[in-house]
Amino acid sequence: MFQGITAIAFDIDGTLYASHSLYCRIIPHFLKHLRFYLKYNKVRKLLHHTAPLADFYEYQARNLARLTGDSSEVAAQKIKSMVYDGMKPYFDKIKCFDYVPEAFQKFKEAGLKVAILSDFPPEQKGEIWGVKQYCDVILGSEEAGALKPSKYPFGILAQKLGVNPEQILYVGNSVKYDVEGAKNAGMKTAYILPWWRRVLGLSLPGADISFSSYRQLVDIVLK
Repeated sequence: MFQGITAIAFDIDGTLYASHSLYCRIIPHFLKHLRFYLKYNKVRKLLHHTAPLADFYEYQARNLARLTGDSSEVAAQKIKSMVYDGMKPYFDKIKCFDYVPEAFQKFKEAGLKVAILSDFPPEQKGEIWGVKQYCDVILGSEEAGALKPSKYPFGILAQKLGVNPEQILYVGNSVKYDVEGAKNAGMKTAYILPWWRRVLGLSLPGADISFSSYRQLVDIVLK
């Protein structure tokens, strides 16, 4: 097993599926609610830098309300209807990367604990392309109280898995949020290479593993 790990955890967006396949589909939805999303994105940028919150959803709604002039209750409902619920249907038509379900199955069969940690609610993706059945823990960082790259959601993940952070390999597509965030929490990291790094043959120096496909990841982790 790779460097003695006992658990492997995954981001979802951009890690289990190609981000562009979502972006292409949500353009009409985004443009329809453009003013909302411009303000909402400002709030999310702020939330990536806040300390752990006792009530993440209340704080998110309160900050959005300051920008929109709505009450916190109305802001919270807009976030739910336009983001959490509003984007659900788009994931029904998105395909995961090749070999993702098979990789989860192989990791589980090899004796690893398997988990998901995502900044957006994992349940937004339904059955997550069939991988839920292999997961010991499925966690949204919002429910943990802080977004990545905060060390806090990674720490909560380790607690729920019942293993030390250094025994976890965290797999993601964002250098700042996934690789650096997990590294700062004491975890090992695997980075799925974007197309331009694949073309140029460039790995990511800060990651323990750089990989181009899930078959390759399986080979590296289970060697």
